[in-house]
Formats: sequence, C-alpha cells, structure tokens
Amino acid sequence: MAPTPSAAAGAWQSPPSVAAWRHNDAREGFEVTFFRPHGSGWRLQGSTAAVEPGQAWIVEYTIEIDAGWRTLHARVTSRSVAGLFHLELEGDAHGSWRVDGRPAPRLQGCLDVDLEASAMTNCLPVHRLPLVPGVPAAAPAAYVRADGLAVERLEQTYERMPGDEPRFAYAAPAFDTACELRFDGAGLVVDYPGLAVRVR
Repeated sequence: MAPTPSAAAGAWQSPPSVAAWRHNDAREGFEVTFFRPHGSGWRLQGSTAAVEPGQAWIVEYTIEIDAGWRTLHARVTSRSVAGLFHLELEGDAHGSWRVDGRPAPRLQGCLDVDLEASAMTNCLPVHRLPLVPGVPAAAPAAYVRADGLAVERLEQTYERMPGDEPRFAYAAPAFDTACELRFDGAGLVVDYPGLAVRVR
C-alpha cells in the first residue's frame, strides 16, 4: 500500500512511478526519477546527464524520505572529466546530518537534500512544509553540487501563491534566484524557469 500525503502537504496525490524533466537554458540535459514506496515513506532513484558551459557530467542518486518527506538518507554519484565521486548523506529527520559518516554541524536545521543536478528535489519542501498562501516558509537544505559533490548549506524560501493551481514563489539569495515554480497535483515541479520543464 502506497504512503499517503503528509498532513502538511494538504491534498497532494501520491507521486507517479516515474517522472522526467528536460533541463534547459542554464544547462542542456535530461533527468529521470523513479518513485517507490519504502517503509512509511518513499525511495527516489534517478539520474541526470547534462552539459553546461565548460563541462559535462552525469549524476545518479538514491534518496530515502520518511512519511513527512524529510530526507533520511541519500547516496549520490557524479562522473565528469574531473573523475568519479561518491557521497553519502544521513539525516535524522530533526535537522542533524552526517556527511560520509562525519557529523556536519553546518547543516543543522536542514530537513531536505537539494541536488544541483535535480529539478525533482524541489518537490521535497513543498510536501513537508505547512505552506500558507502569502507566507514565506524557510527551507534550508543540504545542497549538493553536481561536479564534485561538494555539500553546502543553502538558505531558501518557498511561498505558496493564491489560487487553485499549486504555484510557489521560490527564492535562494545566495544564487540571486527568485522565480515562480509551478507544480502538479502530486507536488512535482512542472516548470522551473531557466532550469527545467516536466516532460513526463
């Protein structure tokens, strides 16, 4: 039996078995993610192959989340001309993290993993947060770079916009990013301006 949406999410549908995005503008590439029930939550397995100015890379990931869509475990592999890199993240669902087995106090308070290589990971906060239209919600994340898998703390906010369509004002000041993200009924991003569009 598939897990039901979390109370914070409202009426999100269960995710599809597979979703795909075409990356554009900032980079050219393609991402595919498979969603499988895992315990009381989900296992998200996917990969992105992309080309951006000066480099090309492939990133594969497995992310395990609980019923509240909080990241518990992530394994990420990146391959580029710089070599092959592996990363393991462990979260306790309360804001503490370990990176490759070592405590990472700089990530304290983060509940999500956010992969630079992935449009899919933008779905994690919107499922988890009790987003009230017009009220920004902080969603700091363990942000993983695509080439080399460096891990940073990323401060970001999501604000649900009025109306029946699931639209969110997203901001990440460190990247000077502020845009409107559109989602579907399962809480998966449909259009991330300048980065990706959903194709399945």
